[in-house]
Amino acid sequence: MSRREQLGQIFRFALVGGVNTGTFFGIYLLLHPWMPYFAAYSLAFVLAMVGSFFMNTYFTYRTRPTWKKFLLFPLTNVTNYVIQSVGLYALVAWAGMDTRIAPLVAAVVAIPFTFVISRKILVQGPAAARAAEPEPAGTSSTV
Repeated sequence: MSRREQLGQIFRFALVGGVNTGTFFGIYLLLHPWMPYFAAYSLAFVLAMVGSFFMNTYFTYRTRPTWKKFLLFPLTNVTNYVIQSVGLYALVAWAGMDTRIAPLVAAVVAIPFTFVISRKILVQGPAAARAAEPEPAGTSSTV
């Protein structure tokens, strides 16, 4: 995979992440008045994760969604969920942050971890293995 392709993939991931974060936050704000903040957060997280799976397979990594990938995709968000959950609790309980804003702040911190894990799950086969290998010394990529 060329450096240009990698940068394109990172840009698309960031774009999908922005859309997904907006979707998550919108759902959270809609649910927040009707249920406890953590329940609203958890439900919004799950719904946004389903959307994220399809946006990342079709747009970010340009791969075909499969049931296997769909079932493995939540693993990409386990670390994300833990980081966001701990962050949410800390921001609300210890820092006194507004429960309407804290999930957004916690979400931003977890983004880089999700990219690495989602790429491993959604991009399979020789292309993923080649992308993980360092470029041999003395060669340059064509951009």
